[in-house]
Amino acid sequence: MIDWTHWHNEPFLIGGLIFLGWLYAILTGPLRSRLDAHAPYPRAQAIRFYIALVIFYLAVGSPLDQLGERFLLSAHMLQHQLIIYPAAVLFLLGLPDWLVRPVTGRAGLRPALRVLTHPVVCGVIYITVITVWHMPSFYDLALQNRPVHIAEHFMFFGAALFYWWPLLSPSMEFPCASHAWQMLYLPAVIIGMTPVFAFITFSQDVLYPTYEYAPRIVLFGVSMTAASDQLLAGAMMKLIGMSVAMIAFGVSFYRWYQAGDHLGEKKSAGRRSDV
Repeated sequence: MIDWTHWHNEPFLIGGLIFLGWLYAILTGPLRSRLDAHAPYPRAQAIRFYIALVIFYLAVGSPLDQLGERFLLSAHMLQHQLIIYPAAVLFLLGLPDWLVRPVTGRAGLRPALRVLTHPVVCGVIYITVITVWHMPSFYDLALQNRPVHIAEHFMFFGAALFYWWPLLSPSMEFPCASHAWQMLYLPAVIIGMTPVFAFITFSQDVLYPTYEYAPRIVLFGVSMTAASDQLLAGAMMKLIGMSVAMIAFGVSFYRWYQAGDHLGEKKSAGRRSDV
């Protein structure tokens, strides 16, 4: 049975998150003047960054990890959604431009970064990583091998950063894509992810042996079969992903509308001043 008191405290996980938090604090605090002499302390961005670290730990270090690793595919899917959406989004929103500039501002890296941050490339990276890891052989290997499972989660987080970059880029050198690009990009990624959604949701077989032979547990008064658990996981993947993408689409459309409306007001004001 699942141990609801079990929280992961491996040095690699805890130490890595503490190191990231410490590094952020040093760079935005004592060393901030070396990066940007006039930048104030980014309080709001720091809060987002640290919340991202907490969410990442809750996804992979809380009892949810044991539940997803040994018992329920749907719990494992929830882990991935936490990593891909709130953790990755808040991580990017927590990075000031001057903090990433030592990397994005390097002339030697610009050609590679220009390619890597293009919306098409970002979308392909995200779709490829998520799709390949959901192949039964790779997915079940991650469930049976702890280091591989850790690598899977870090690759999901990295792929999520690529996914969100065209919409939330913190860099002035490689800024967000135009609103029109964003509104093409988001539906394209959803379409690109449809095969893996369908593969999990509509499969007649239980795809992952770990969950097929896992002990059935009662959660919130419900005991699901392996097939119903897999159906729920596929539905979560589809519905959560589409809902978040449509919210982002709506935000992009609203900002595009605002930008066009503001431009129209400026033109009208210019014509009135000419008269």
